[in-house]
Amino acid sequence: MMSFFKYAAIAGLIAAIVQPAGAADEDLSQAFSICMDQAGGVTQSMIECIGAETERQDVLLNKAYKEVIAGLSSERKQQLQDVQRLWLKYRKANCDFYYDPDGGTLARVSANDCFMSATAARAKELEAFKQQH
Repeated sequence: MMSFFKYAAIAGLIAAIVQPAGAADEDLSQAFSICMDQAGGVTQSMIECIGAETERQDVLLNKAYKEVIAGLSSERKQQLQDVQRLWLKYRKANCDFYYDPDGGTLARVSANDCFMSATAARAKELEAFKQQH
């Protein structure tokens, strides 16, 4: 039987691994931070927090994408569409790799965190591109 201290140490380690560091935190919502604090290291709760934040970030990504593409010439629109399709394939392949079937629950959390973090980074990238043009 696992002692409370061992469980607390493992929960803390999981939370440290899945919590984005530094600047990445700025790209995520306050609701995500609160949710993760309340999750208490419980895998299913953390997955739910990550899922909700991924949805929020996906809305931001789609909004920025639509705004960027609206201001482009037809040639540049095609380029962005091609890049976005490739990025979607990359995100899926890369984050699927994090889900190691032998990695236990941490692998599941890491794969979901990868998806969320990649989505947030792409939303920020498109938003910055929009601001430049």
